[in-house]
Amino acid sequence: MQFVRNGPDIPERLLQAHEEGRVVFFCGAGISYPARLPGFGDLVSTLYKELGEPPDAIQQAAIKAGQFDTAIGLLEAKINGGREIVRQKMAEILTPNLSAPNATTTHEALLTLAKSRDGHVRLITTNFDRLFEKIIATKGLTIKCFQAPLLRVPKNRWDGLVYLHGLLSSAPTSSDLDDLVVSSGDFGLAYLTERWAARFVSELFRNYTVCFVGYSINDPVLRYMMDALAADRLLGESPPEMFAFGSYSKGKENDRANEWQGKNVTPILYREHNRHSYLHKTLRTWAGTYRDGVRGKERIVIECAISKPLASTNEDDFVGRMLWALSDTKGIPAKRFADLDPVPSLDWLEPLCEERYRHTDLGRFGVSPKIEKDEKLAFSLTSRPTPYGLASRMTLVDAGATASRWDDVMRHLAHWLKRHLDDPKLVLWLAKRGGQLHEDFLRCVKYRLEELDKLELESKHDELDRIRLNAPYAIPRPMMRTLWRVILSGRLKTYAHRSDIFGWLGRLKREGLTTILRFELREILTPRVTLREPFRWSEENDELVEPARITDLVEWEIVLSADYVHSTLRDWPSNLHWKEALPDLLNDFSTLLRDT
Repeated sequence: MQFVRNGPDIPERLLQAHEEGRVVFFCGAGISYPARLPGFGDLVSTLYKELGEPPDAIQQAAIKAGQFDTAIGLLEAKINGGREIVRQKMAEILTPNLSAPNATTTHEALLTLAKSRDGHVRLITTNFDRLFEKIIATKGLTIKCFQAPLLRVPKNRWDGLVYLHGLLSSAPTSSDLDDLVVSSGDFGLAYLTERWAARFVSELFRNYTVCFVGYSINDPVLRYMMDALAADRLLGESPPEMFAFGSYSKGKENDRANEWQGKNVTPILYREHNRHSYLHKTLRTWAGTYRDGVRGKERIVIECAISKPLASTNEDDFVGRMLWALSDTKGIPAKRFADLDPVPSLDWLEPLCEERYRHTDLGRFGVSPKIEKDEKLAFSLTSRPTPYGLASRMTLVDAGATASRWDDVMRHLAHWLKRHLDDPKLVLWLAKRGGQLHEDFLRCVKYRLEELDKLELESKHDELDRIRLNAPYAIPRPMMRTLWRVILSGRLKTYAHRSDIFGWLGRLKREGLTTILRFELREILTPRVTLREPFRWSEENDELVEPARITDLVEWEIVLSADYVHSTLRDWPSNLHWKEALPDLLNDFSTLLRDT
């Protein structure tokens, strides 16, 4: 789902996991770019420059290979008293420019996103800067902070902000600087020898869905963490899916996606532009929507509903935003959509029917997926698997009430469709999908038609005009009412009408004409209606011409319930059993002809 134009497309399964409080954001140097702080590579280059130590061949090779932790370790070893000198200089370099535009807004957004609905804050950073501390102090937030190497085990009770590689104090002492994880030796202790960081990471990935923000693909931090997780996999551990926001340059999107996937991380890619502005705008917008809860999703509905879905693009996928908002299980955004004035166009029906959801999306619709992934599963917002609380029972016999019950989302979408009863496109859509209405939708339409009939009989023209004002297709004309009566009476041919003429003739041959066979033949030969789009010589001015006949709205045809009846019976005139049965079937044929 895309929060901003040209922004990254965030998988909806990540959004759902975040809503459920199962996501932990893992923040790197990239989140501090707006405050004019450098990334790991730029930090190393600046250290060498300001300390007046041009890198030698070995150091240059480490920098070129992206092994910035090694380059810092080599620099510390080269200078007398280098560990303290290098880190003091690093503290100076990591002084943020708080006057820069949006210097701390990304940190504020991440603190918002990190707070679960039950009030727990779960956020991790490998940065040393104090930008999160600045927000916490400015906003008067009560957030516990933990810094390396004294860390809480990331279980369900964990609540706080973790500085995994340490935190620069306001006036750092030698001891404070020594605790920072910055050189290859520090990483070795944290992840390989003492392993306190590796244990933290392993436990974190075992219990939460992790989303990396502000890291480059070759960041040494990621390399050490992936090594720690690889060790867990050798022991049979299978952590949840990991995600990472990552940038790409023009023409390199597929290459960058493959690199992330090679690390067993699902990439959320965005185009490099203006110091990663698409990432920062996305985080801020996501945080605002999340903070506002269901009101944030209602705002998306209001903003997107006035647009035609065909105008949605890869750069600005507002259809994706709309569907994400409408799928909220509380149904409140769907209700806002259904009640909007003017009513959203019926053009939204096509994306609502698009089978864009897969096995990994089942959980967000209240359906517990099997462990084995179903690669063939695909469903839409208007046709989807049912959670057990709404599903009909599996049974050998019942009283006929086998349809699943609707959730609030489906109920409100039906209300929206009810405001388009005069649009032939709705009738054709129903016919293409089988034509057999859900029992709740059938009652909904039938009751609405009765309401409108009553208003017209009582000459309540003001009320009828008010309805038309905000929903021009809400009141069906007589021809459309005829079509709806056909559908509501069950006269439309549907997939359920699969009577078998071949089997019937075989039984007639074996048993002769019985009362049951007569009833079955009536069902086979029952006339029904099929609907399809009318042929148009030209679409110009079609909407300006008032339809004079039903065929101006839809093409219709009278057919039989069973298929292949004519071709099958054509070969039976000389059959003895058929000839003997014909006199007894005369009254049935007459009734069927009259019905036709």
